[in-house]
Amino acid sequence: MQLDGVLFFPVTPFDPEGAVAESVLAEHVKHGVSAGCGAVFVACGTGEFHALEVDEFERAVTVAVEATAGRVPVFAGTGGSVAGAKNYARAAARAGADGLLLLPPYLVTNPARGLVRYVTEVAAATELPVIVYQRNNAVFTPETAVEVALLPTVIGFKDGLGDIDLLQRIVLAVRTHVDKPFQFFNGLPTAELTVPAYRGIGVDLYSSAVFCFAPEISLGFYNAVQAGDTALVQRYLVEFYKPLVELRDKVPGYAVALVKAAVKANGLDVGGVRPPLIDPSEEHLAALEVIIAAGRKLSS
Repeated sequence: MQLDGVLFFPVTPFDPEGAVAESVLAEHVKHGVSAGCGAVFVACGTGEFHALEVDEFERAVTVAVEATAGRVPVFAGTGGSVAGAKNYARAAARAGADGLLLLPPYLVTNPARGLVRYVTEVAAATELPVIVYQRNNAVFTPETAVEVALLPTVIGFKDGLGDIDLLQRIVLAVRTHVDKPFQFFNGLPTAELTVPAYRGIGVDLYSSAVFCFAPEISLGFYNAVQAGDTALVQRYLVEFYKPLVELRDKVPGYAVALVKAAVKANGLDVGGVRPPLIDPSEEHLAALEVIIAAGRKLSS
């Protein structure tokens, strides 16, 4: 399975009682697919995987699969403890997902050899294709990245660490030693800001949280990158993405909370974020509105 285009990471809507709002999620996913995403990654980081029970997770994946109706692949998050990750992986398979994004284990500092064990055990629990996520406490060496890439069902490596030197060495090692279709992609929060740097080492795919609330901005930037329009790419970075990142960095967890608030501001009531995240302040919502208006102006 080879991914292409803008990768869509929908939020997980909650109703006023705090339950997963399934009909709202279906509408959210349908809108993203119709807008032209390359794949749907449901119940992952932007979708508050960390805050979902297994039954909620399975329903969310089922809704996304049904809403997508086979038009693009659907990947689901998994992670946490080994036992928990296996349970979520099996739930994703039951729900009809096409693949998994394996998020970092919870809390502990992981030796690279331990990460190989972790990926190996979770991947063995399901036949679904797996994309491994390097971020925070899950940091691979080039050698261990090759080991996990050689696992039969591991098809990709998402980087949310941002260490370009390390990632370059991982890319070179995997492309030298792994003889099968294998993809890398940029998984940093607000990935567009670092797209030029990642493309410089041959990593073209990236996840787009902006696609959740402003697909026209996300696709405008993507098309400018694909066309080699460096002047327009620079304008997007300076006038929209840089201010968005600066706002995002004001409060931990805003990489999710701001996205969800922006979706809600567009008229789809997705509710707020679950603890321990917090919803944006009125001041920050006003700043977000100005930033989005500037991005839409570029895309008009």
